[in-house]
Amino acid sequence: MEIGSSTVNKVFAWAACSAVCVLLNFSVASAQPFPGKPIRVLTGGVGGAGDFAARQIAQGLSIGVGQPVIVDNRGGVIPGEIVSKATPDGHVLLVTGSILWITPLMQENVPYDAIRDFTPISLAATSPNILLVHPSLPAKSVKELIALAKARPGDLNYSLTAGGSTHLAGELFKSMTGARIVSIPYKSAAAALNDLLSGQVQLMFATVASATPQIKSGRLKGLAVTSAERTALAPGVPAIAESVPGYESQSIYGVFAPPATSAPLVSRLSQEIVRAMNMPGVKDRLFHAGIETVASTPERLASTVKSETVRLGKVIKDAGIRAE
Repeated sequence: MEIGSSTVNKVFAWAACSAVCVLLNFSVASAQPFPGKPIRVLTGGVGGAGDFAARQIAQGLSIGVGQPVIVDNRGGVIPGEIVSKATPDGHVLLVTGSILWITPLMQENVPYDAIRDFTPISLAATSPNILLVHPSLPAKSVKELIALAKARPGDLNYSLTAGGSTHLAGELFKSMTGARIVSIPYKSAAAALNDLLSGQVQLMFATVASATPQIKSGRLKGLAVTSAERTALAPGVPAIAESVPGYESQSIYGVFAPPATSAPLVSRLSQEIVRAMNMPGVKDRLFHAGIETVASTPERLASTVKSETVRLGKVIKDAGIRAE
């Protein structure tokens, strides 16, 4: 059976119309205002500073955008893997610490590239550690500690949780000072702190939140903070950098979107995160948890990730640190 030209033309016209309708529907759907539904924030496991920071950011963001912001806690590399593959429409975000870019330096087969597979939104906050020593240790300053470690190479030891910020803080300290201090790994920060309190180990790099009560009680001495400068989080405590120029090691909390997120959406998300982080209630709660608000531009977070990957990559390689 032959098909007339008029019939063919009608078929083509119908197909073209259908294609246009599909494209129009797609365009309308993709042009829906943000946010058009609840926002999902991926972060690490429940508990700890990272989870607390994520929940404060989510609460502030929800107020700003007028939509629920749901925190989704996942372990290991799963948060990064999910966000790296998510639709870049602003409704799936990642709030994470430096584990995002440190893990690939310590572990093989991580299912994402920390620089290529995420869109930086804001360097949200930072949290330094405090160098704690047992009162029995005859060192009242960082300089005295370095001198003591060099005079007694291998005699001093510090407790740590493997691969965490406290571990890297200690390895960076050893690298920059030449002090031969033995690292003693623990499965939890609580166990590491308990052995410092009992005098089983001589020093530790601890979070501000866990260190402050011990310093106030006099059970431990806080020699210095690991931030580049002194911080209001630990009044009266000097910075290691005052004795070791260039030293800096702290937890960094950033907000990321999936790759290929559009520039206008990145700008909107960044503005909302900065607004959320500067809410008095959010800032105060973070501060009392030992976390200092930054709320930066996307460019600053991108620059920080790149520079920290290079800087800490060398520390990790030189120390032979591998993820458990």
